[in-house]
Amino acid sequence: MTDRRKLWSNGRVAHFSLKGQVEGVEFVKGQLRRVAVPVIDLLRSPDGSRDRQLLYGQDVFVLEDRDGWSFVVAGPLDYVGYVKSDLLTNCDRPTHWVTARSTHLYSKPDFKSAELLMLTFGASLTIAGSSDRFYATPDGYVPKVHVGHVIGTFKDPLEVAELHLGTPYLWGGDSVLGIDCSGLVQIGCRVCGIECPGDSDMQEAELGEHLPEDAPLQRGDLLFWKGHVAWVADPDTLIHANAFHMATAYEPLQDAIKRIEAQGDGPVTARKRLGEIT
Repeated sequence: MTDRRKLWSNGRVAHFSLKGQVEGVEFVKGQLRRVAVPVIDLLRSPDGSRDRQLLYGQDVFVLEDRDGWSFVVAGPLDYVGYVKSDLLTNCDRPTHWVTARSTHLYSKPDFKSAELLMLTFGASLTIAGSSDRFYATPDGYVPKVHVGHVIGTFKDPLEVAELHLGTPYLWGGDSVLGIDCSGLVQIGCRVCGIECPGDSDMQEAELGEHLPEDAPLQRGDLLFWKGHVAWVADPDTLIHANAFHMATAYEPLQDAIKRIEAQGDGPVTARKRLGEIT
């Protein structure tokens, strides 16, 4: 494994599974923690550029804490990077998702009480109790109508993509506060129980089965370009997070193909179809 995004080593430490593959490092098992704030950037290096984002409650395996930064493997992407150590916490396994575009954690089980955190779609929650209209979590109370069980709430990734219509485009973004093309694919797959890497080149290599050029497209297929990916909403329409619209938007399929090629990003490089969703 030479792709630095998935190499569980930073030159000082490495996951113990890499024994015999890397040298001159300390081998560690890592410690499970979870994201304690609504959204954090997963950085290429301490104070470096953003690769992806992680959402509240998302699990990370910390391989090293050093100078206020944690070198982590971000689940379920298996994508490595750095986050601020004080933005992580220890907590129980999540039991629910945020299924609304966004919601709040409140100080009391009362919508008139002070809001403590704003959470985005896909944030993970550990439910510790229940009242009439609210669930209790370790960090506050969340409206029941805004959450669902981790498994089985969503089965259609396109339904998830459509929840993000109008979301501002953000390079490396993974939430309704800002999202990019691969983030839109990843969040749809993740909440539907489909294993999915974080970047479009990885998604092209790992997701689904190749379709012949003359095969009819259907809802849920994926089109790839160099550095870009889009969902097929129907045989004539794409939905994708893109810098042309600076948002997640529908676009006529043929118009998008012509536009993307005309702007110098080349032709479609792959047409993929996901397998059975479980």
